[in-house]
Amino acid sequence: MELDLSKYLGLFVSESREHLDALSRNLVDLEKSDPPGVPAIVDDMFRHAHSVKGMAGTMQFDGIALVAHRAEDVIGALRGRSGPVEADVVDVLLAATDALQAMVQSTAGGGPPGAPDEALVARLARVASALKPAAGAAPHPAPEAPPAAEPAAAVPPPPAAPARLAVEVEVAAACPVPSVRGYLVLKRLEALGKVVSAAPGQEDLRAGRIPDRRLTATVETALEPDAIERALAQIADLSQVAVRPAEARPAAPAPPAPPRAEPAADPNRTVRVRAELLDDFLDVVGELLLATARLRAVGRAIPEAQRRPHDEGVDRLHGIVKDLHGKVMAARMTPLTLLSDRLPRAARDLARRSGKQVDVAVSGAEIEIDRSLVEDIADPVLHVLRNAVDHGLENPAERISSGKSATGHVEVSARRERDRLVLEIADDGRGMDPERLRQAAVERGAISREAAAALSDAEALELSCLPGVSTARVLTDVSGRGVGMDAVKKAVEALGGSLAIDSRRGRGTRISMRLPLTVAVQPLLLVRVGSEILGLPVAKVHGAAEVEVERLERSGGAPLLGFAGGHVPVHDLGRLIGLPPARTSGRRSIVVTEAEGGRVGLAVDQLLGQEEAVLKPLHRPLSLVPGLSAVTVLGSGRPVFVLDVPRLVAA
Repeated sequence: MELDLSKYLGLFVSESREHLDALSRNLVDLEKSDPPGVPAIVDDMFRHAHSVKGMAGTMQFDGIALVAHRAEDVIGALRGRSGPVEADVVDVLLAATDALQAMVQSTAGGGPPGAPDEALVARLARVASALKPAAGAAPHPAPEAPPAAEPAAAVPPPPAAPARLAVEVEVAAACPVPSVRGYLVLKRLEALGKVVSAAPGQEDLRAGRIPDRRLTATVETALEPDAIERALAQIADLSQVAVRPAEARPAAPAPPAPPRAEPAADPNRTVRVRAELLDDFLDVVGELLLATARLRAVGRAIPEAQRRPHDEGVDRLHGIVKDLHGKVMAARMTPLTLLSDRLPRAARDLARRSGKQVDVAVSGAEIEIDRSLVEDIADPVLHVLRNAVDHGLENPAERISSGKSATGHVEVSARRERDRLVLEIADDGRGMDPERLRQAAVERGAISREAAAALSDAEALELSCLPGVSTARVLTDVSGRGVGMDAVKKAVEALGGSLAIDSRRGRGTRISMRLPLTVAVQPLLLVRVGSEILGLPVAKVHGAAEVEVERLERSGGAPLLGFAGGHVPVHDLGRLIGLPPARTSGRRSIVVTEAEGGRVGLAVDQLLGQEEAVLKPLHRPLSLVPGLSAVTVLGSGRPVFVLDVPRLVAA
């Protein structure tokens, strides 16, 4: 009976990704580290590469195991070096990390990992061979089980005769699949010698049985106990490893240990949950919230005398569902490190290609936001970072001539302001030129020359977010600010956020993104237009007023509302969404909200109040309608569309 490895594929993919992400971070840190800190980083790198190799070997992914083994050889050759690590060595290890990431990703859907890149494998072997003399020609000391696709590695010369050793291991309480770790231990011991006995045996481990998370074995081997311990200690999730001569085992069995309460006592114990399951869970809790609101609405029709027990029950149910919703949202929250850990590597690769030097500092990465938001803002943040390195930072010669250090600095910072996340990316480069932006916008036909001249410098910086407006002197595959910044702004605003730009010539640029912490539940301002009820994101609303529209000042035929020391154009919301003409006389409510070119006023028939809404995404064909961003359901069961005002006004 063979162990069914397919059920461990998800665990292999997630753990491999974690190790490879950590290895990539280590490599970027390695280049910047002072010599005293290099050994610790190299040891950490070796552990990650070794773990990937071991897991791939167990899953019988020989190609992944081979590339990881060759990368491990290079890292092992770095041990003992006192000087800095050459950039070419880091380059080849990063290339191996990328190749491993791609191969692991190929297995995620159940397919094969693909054949390893022979040129990369040969290059890794050459680099490892070249490094060994500089490392003292001593291989890394830990014996190990070689991947299945490779011949067995050489081990230390055996003593006169093999000895029997007693092995005891304990799997950590946080390990989600302790039987798999036990199986790995047995496979490792088989590679290091002959396993005479084991409890539990392979059949029990295949069936998922490993009492008390402990495994004991007797192995006949030519290796010393400390060598066996080092080899087993490199298997992940083992909390204890003990090896001693079998003769030293007490004749009588030790009394059983009292029952342990480790899982209950460990507050940091975690369980891996598929992201799709959390999404489904959130949908179900959202439906419960809607059902509770529906019950409350139905209760209004109950006679007053019988309504109190009903309302008390609904209130209690609503409190339980809200608490459940909060716990689901907490489970979906993830630290920004999921995004920020990629940034130093991205900046390093681009700087190498463009001949620049860059140092990326990240702060506030421990802040947690909704996992879906991390995925949605990843591309905009990477785009802004690449613009900062490619177009914002000068080359070393320019920086030195202007009195700066040769290395450019990019700071990525995050902080919470109430229920919003403020994410900023700042560089100390050449800054943006408002006059050149005005010229580029005029040449592109985005605005007239007169309108451009009337803009302040701060307003001119916003021109970089218009399609096709760029101040880049040289076009590259990354391009300059303005090319793609319109997509960045739209992506941020689609999440209910806002984008701000601050720049000083010769001193650098700061891009600020204000984002919600979650997009699953948002407060909406409900408004009525004719017989329709519509929702506006409260985060975008600046205020409201009740006026007689026909008495407002006009410019070019459009009414203007005085607001916050200025004037905002007023649009009839019913006309924007294609409803029959509304009444034009009498007092109407005006909601001041954000649009593409600034603030606008929306004339509506009635303000219905604010409501916490569970938002549902739109699907085709509704997703193609300009001005609609999501839909929700009121307690009455009535669906309500949530408006995307910038797209609605621009359509």
